[in-house]
Amino acid sequence: MKFLIINGPNLNMLGIREPEIYGSETYDDLVRCITDAAVSRRLDFEIFQSNHEGVIVDKIQEAYGKFDGIIINPAAYTHTSVAILDALKAVSIPTVEVHISDVNEREEFRRISYVSLIAVKTIAGHGFAGYVLAMDELMEYLEK
Repeated sequence: MKFLIINGPNLNMLGIREPEIYGSETYDDLVRCITDAAVSRRLDFEIFQSNHEGVIVDKIQEAYGKFDGIIINPAAYTHTSVAILDALKAVSIPTVEVHISDVNEREEFRRISYVSLIAVKTIAGHGFAGYVLAMDELMEYLEK
């Protein structure tokens, strides 16, 4: 199985940005966590991060025919991007949405997720472990 793991805006600022919400671990720590989990599961994978909506849309479109699944943390674009939703619909690649924090326990506007309309599962509030849970969910979904 081959997974594309997409991280949206400001996730490159982990460890600096709101440590009371996101913790003190850095984006490099997240990449190591994802890499370790993917390697132990014998997954082919690519990790991608961008602060730009159009670049994320382009990456999703480029995934067509190349990846079996997508794990995406759209970050702030979760609540605003119909374009990312439409790109995910267009490629029809099974997708799991993941969030480090529990977005349902935060500001009201964070409870809206366009990506959840297409995602086979949404995992929120498990920190970096949410990405590992997302891998397992996606593998299980694809094996059915």
